[in-house]
Amino acid sequence: MEIVVLGSGTSVPLAERASPSLAIFVEDLFLLLDIGPGTVRQLAVAGLKYQDVGYIIISHFHPDHTADLIHFFFATRYPPILDKRKPFTIIAPEGFNRFLKLLKKPYGTWLDLPGGLMNIVELRTDENDKKEFDKFRILSAPVNHTPQSIGFRIEDNSGRALVYSADTGYCGEIVDLARGADLLILESSFPDGEEMAGHLTPSEAGNIATQSGAKRLLLTHFYPECLRTDIEAQCRRTYQGDLVLAADLMSLSVG
Repeated sequence: MEIVVLGSGTSVPLAERASPSLAIFVEDLFLLLDIGPGTVRQLAVAGLKYQDVGYIIISHFHPDHTADLIHFFFATRYPPILDKRKPFTIIAPEGFNRFLKLLKKPYGTWLDLPGGLMNIVELRTDENDKKEFDKFRILSAPVNHTPQSIGFRIEDNSGRALVYSADTGYCGEIVDLARGADLLILESSFPDGEEMAGHLTPSEAGNIATQSGAKRLLLTHFYPECLRTDIEAQCRRTYQGDLVLAADLMSLSVG
């Protein structure tokens, strides 16, 4: 499993940090974790092709995690792409079908794709869920952000595990989901001393990593307030393991 950080930022526009998205490669499969505004262009900057994405995994419905669905669908309709496009799957929290219907409404038929090209799989938001796919499986759990927010554990057939919290405050569900993960990807929105409900600080993220026994921790989703502080030093108050601070276009191996 390999990952490329496409966006390590938030809803706040920053020249050096795009909105949240991660490219994940499981053998020859190409997955996106969240698709914030600018993701399709970030794929091009990273040398990746949006038409090769086989799975889009959505954590919740906030614009900074979903807005480039509009660009993705519209770009997919480009005839040279559409003629060769293989079917893809969107994996998202319960309610996504309704969300997508409302998202597309202002555009009429401009975002419509041929039948059979897109498959939608909804995951439960009130309890843990599990789905099996070709060459990987997803375990999900509700997290502390919005009623539709879920975190993910992606496991490949060799047993390697990547866990992604997306936006969340501290909760036991993300600790349990992350048990023994090879790579734990946690948000780190605001600095210690400026806590905000539904988000993590660096030391809170570190505490989750320590409690879960994750082998490696990647912090991402930095608001400007957090970027103005020593993120690593704050995380080290609660976590002494392998730590990486995300930057756009960074590549990492899982396991």
